[in-house]
Amino acid sequence: MPRKGVFPGTFDPFTRGHNDIVRRSLKIFDEVIVAVLVNLDKKTLFSVGERLDLIARELGDLGDRVKVASFSGLLVDFARQSGATAIIRGLRAISDYDYEAQMALMNRSLCEEIETIFLISREENSYISSSLVKQVATLGGAVTNLLSPLMEQAVKDKLKLK
Repeated sequence: MPRKGVFPGTFDPFTRGHNDIVRRSLKIFDEVIVAVLVNLDKKTLFSVGERLDLIARELGDLGDRVKVASFSGLLVDFARQSGATAIIRGLRAISDYDYEAQMALMNRSLCEEIETIFLISREENSYISSSLVKQVATLGGAVTNLLSPLMEQAVKDKLKLK
């Protein structure tokens, strides 16, 4: 039985840090599902459809080992329906751990069969967040080291930047 992991997030935009977590996860899992959260209460730069398309293009070189899908509702329900046995989460800093540990414990209380796996971000990605990327880009700052060329162009196009 193939080992499947779900990597959930808003991914608005999908950063170099997110990309790295997916690629490193493939050393552990046979298949990784990048699960884009549908949260209508959150103001996003890209629509869900745009994020799905951009992430699929970004990770296209990984073939059928990576799937991109959207979900709403409980993450453990999506993971179970997808046949995943683990939730993959990236930790950038100690400050992430507190929130992520609470979420992992809640998910375990909802579904004991699904584990949460934490991957520590690479040092060069430890300060990258989608929120900061959007803020820097909106103010005209360089995001070249934070996003792939595909994602950088998509952000510039969306913000109508040169």
